[in-house]
Amino acid sequence: MIKNIAFSLVAMGALVSAPMATAQIALTAETAQADPASWRSVDLENVVIFKTTKGDIYIELAPEIAPNHAAQIRKIVRSGLYSGTQFHRVISGFMAQGGDIAATLGREPEFDNVNGEFVFRRDPNAMELTPINDADRVKKQYTGFYNGFPIETRQDELANYSEDGLVESWMPHCPGVVSMARTNDPNSAKDQFFLMRDESDFLNRKYTPWGRMLKGLDVARSLAVGEPPVRPDILTSAVMASDLSSNEQPKIWVLRHDSPLFSTFLDETGRNKSICDLPQTPSIVSIPENEEG
Repeated sequence: MIKNIAFSLVAMGALVSAPMATAQIALTAETAQADPASWRSVDLENVVIFKTTKGDIYIELAPEIAPNHAAQIRKIVRSGLYSGTQFHRVISGFMAQGGDIAATLGREPEFDNVNGEFVFRRDPNAMELTPINDADRVKKQYTGFYNGFPIETRQDELANYSEDGLVESWMPHCPGVVSMARTNDPNSAKDQFFLMRDESDFLNRKYTPWGRMLKGLDVARSLAVGEPPVRPDILTSAVMASDLSSNEQPKIWVLRHDSPLFSTFLDETGRNKSICDLPQTPSIVSIPENEEG
């Protein structure tokens, strides 16, 4: 039996009412299936489910933005080595760091380091963003959304003057974004990650965001604080949604960034805000009732 989990809009630590455009419709799997022009079905091969001592977190990977990090996360999740790791560094107003496999194994895990993917080269024609404000297009860089992910980018028109026809873009560290920890070596990311509890723009273009939380920002914000916490919360298990049996798999949709409904969502939540102050892009997570976290 499937239970529909309607989205919550979260901004600046407070619950915000759903925008009028979405509040007038039932946010269920049936709604999404009946309106594919407004709702994007999420590929479960790109969904990681973290089960923690405070609840479940659903994360969508961003292989178009950080392909090597997405592949690394899939590999580690499927190894089972994230299970039992602690959220060992959790800071209020900042982030929750976890995934320290060496601390549970007693040795470094046999995974290669991943080179930094702090920025990516974007084809403005193939990966068109929905800007928060159309006036931003005249700037040298602007912010917008692609498939629900927040993006900052150089002006699209600069692609006409680049050798590869692409422009430099990156994902900002907004609340709900998931990024990779590293040492002072920019190419030292391996297994440790951090969940953004709030915005930290000083991390942008210095660390690699590899996904965003579809469900569970409230869980990330409830994890025990400390460096380390006195009683750290645990990542009890991590699994790729696509590896679950068919009767355990969730069904997930995200509001399409190129849909009229998304445009209305931006209008009603405030186009004059910075991208990290906007509520997260609405999503519908439909999970088997006996799997609800």
